[in-house]
Amino acid sequence: MSAMIPDEKKEEVRGAADIVEVVEDYVKLKRSGRSWKGLCPFHDERTASFHVTPDLGIYKCFGCGASGDVFNFMMEMEGVGFVEALRSLGDRYGVSLPEEDEQEFDEDHHLREGIYHALKYAGVFFFRHLMETDEAQKARDYLQKRGYDRTIIKKYGLGYAPAGGEKLYRAALDSGLNEEYLLEAGLIKPSNRGDGFYDAFRGRLMFPIFNPSGKVIAYAGRVLGKQKTAKYINSPQTKVYNKSKVLYGINFAKNEIRKTDEVILVEGYTDVISLQQNGVNNIVASSGTSLTPQQMNLLHRYGDTITMIYDSDSAGQRAMKRGINIALREGMDVKLLELPEGEDPDSFVRQFGKDSFLELKQEASEDFLTYQIHKAKDEGRWEAPTEKKKVINEILESIAHMPDPVSRETFVQHLNSKAKVGDRALFDELGKIRKELKEERMRAKKREQRRREREQRQQQQEGGQATPPPHTHTVGFSEQVEDRPEKKRPAPPQKRPNYEKELIRLMLMYGREMIDYIGSYCSEKHFEDEEIRAFYEDIIEQYKAEEEVSVEVYANREHPYPELVGEIVLEKHSVSERHHEKIGVQYKKDKNPYRTAKGALKALKAHFIERLQEDLYSQYNTAEGEEERKKVMKLMKEAGRRRTLLQQSPVDELFPDPDTEAAKSVSDKVFEYKMKDNNK
Repeated sequence: MSAMIPDEKKEEVRGAADIVEVVEDYVKLKRSGRSWKGLCPFHDERTASFHVTPDLGIYKCFGCGASGDVFNFMMEMEGVGFVEALRSLGDRYGVSLPEEDEQEFDEDHHLREGIYHALKYAGVFFFRHLMETDEAQKARDYLQKRGYDRTIIKKYGLGYAPAGGEKLYRAALDSGLNEEYLLEAGLIKPSNRGDGFYDAFRGRLMFPIFNPSGKVIAYAGRVLGKQKTAKYINSPQTKVYNKSKVLYGINFAKNEIRKTDEVILVEGYTDVISLQQNGVNNIVASSGTSLTPQQMNLLHRYGDTITMIYDSDSAGQRAMKRGINIALREGMDVKLLELPEGEDPDSFVRQFGKDSFLELKQEASEDFLTYQIHKAKDEGRWEAPTEKKKVINEILESIAHMPDPVSRETFVQHLNSKAKVGDRALFDELGKIRKELKEERMRAKKREQRRREREQRQQQQEGGQATPPPHTHTVGFSEQVEDRPEKKRPAPPQKRPNYEKELIRLMLMYGREMIDYIGSYCSEKHFEDEEIRAFYEDIIEQYKAEEEVSVEVYANREHPYPELVGEIVLEKHSVSERHHEKIGVQYKKDKNPYRTAKGALKALKAHFIERLQEDLYSQYNTAEGEEERKKVMKLMKEAGRRRTLLQQSPVDELFPDPDTEAAKSVSDKVFEYKMKDNNK
């Protein structure tokens, strides 16, 4: 067994990893001065409050409080432990790491890695059978008919699952693959006879499904010929695959979606491949499922506009209407495109090419309101009063999902210009629909709450835990996140005292002279927040050892320092729109750093005395005997005296200015920061 991964290797990975590039696998970012911003992937939001600062190698969301470095981000987005995130980044950026130390990993990590390995093995197996076996000739003919050459087949990892019931299963076992991993990956199923397993995919053309970073997480198998069976079958939900959160082709499309600020949504796997093969790259499919809010949230991270192309049959139209409302609720600009009769995106682009497709999209795409009225007219519903009212209500229901009141009003006026029924009637009806939607959301919330309560009661009755154990958010370099929940949303940010954060910020920004000044008037016992207290202690230790103390140093330290630096140094007002346009994220300015320190020190000591008084009061109430009560009372009087003195004394008397040289050194640093800002 090898040694644990050394710290210098971890730092090498951190230095090689581009945090902007990594985050952009999941979030559409726009440059803003020295930082980048986008919609937070950890909570639902309409206005971008998520910032990435490559100079410091950290991210920070001013909406939900999430912050951290590139390792934290990978851990949260992929739901993995620290070591797995480290290895993934090492592979990506070409940093070789020592072999795994088995003690570093838990069972869940091994299972996930085993599933990934099984899926990757299956991909090679299916590809080889497609390219090399006589049985797969019909699959090769099908792909050739669609114009797919070997390059395309290899790029998308297409393959063929042999018809025999156990070929993948037997080959994998012979290669030493664990049976459990094949089963957990959904590649095999238990035999009904109870005497073994059989392949889940048999006699089908195979489409691997990738996550945004390009890992195979599932498969879809298409039947060839006219057998009376499901056209497609998909992998079941596994530890690495949740179909409601996955979009087919997102790994290939994400960069183009960012560039164009638009995603084109289609229904089929072959639609995606044919369009991308013909140069239309901002294209995805919903993986054979109805569009979900989670999928739409994922798309919104990359772009603001969605163009939906659905089949004109009744199932396609129903799916389209659901998709419209989900996209509008997410705050996206929604367009619809109907292709000529008998065509789908795959057949159209193969027959007419990229330019014709883009020209049709430009000329024939309609906003959701115009499209729905257009369809109603084609169906003869717009002229019949009763049917027209139903169509108007359907459109108003879509408008009701829009979060922005200005957008709602704009579309109501747009509807009135088409329907000619009057703004007031439309707004009244919209109000009723919005009220019903709100009540339905409340009922759904209560149902979910009751469901959770039932589960908790059941767990208690069975002797289990009523609630899941808390998981670790902040981990050391060699630790992993434990019991990570499926939902990757952080808990509400802990409210840390601002005056405590201010003192740490001042020490980080102004160095030894400020550390000496603050350290001479307080100690670690004065700090209430445990992590801030530990931060203070570490700074003092670095000061004593004559090591450098700065924002940059701690942004590159082990956990939890990068997260704390993001929270303490990157203040919300420093990333306002005006600052964005001019200089990006910058350090908070101080006209007089010592004046700031004095105010923070006074608040720190005042709150410390308050806590001391509360503690003494509790001691007094529980004291045994008159003598002990007298001792506590004496301490209470002294605390009261100190509090009064603190409140009544000017800060300059409590905390006199430092000597001239120290003050000049700090003033020089303030000047340096201002010059940096002006030169950006």
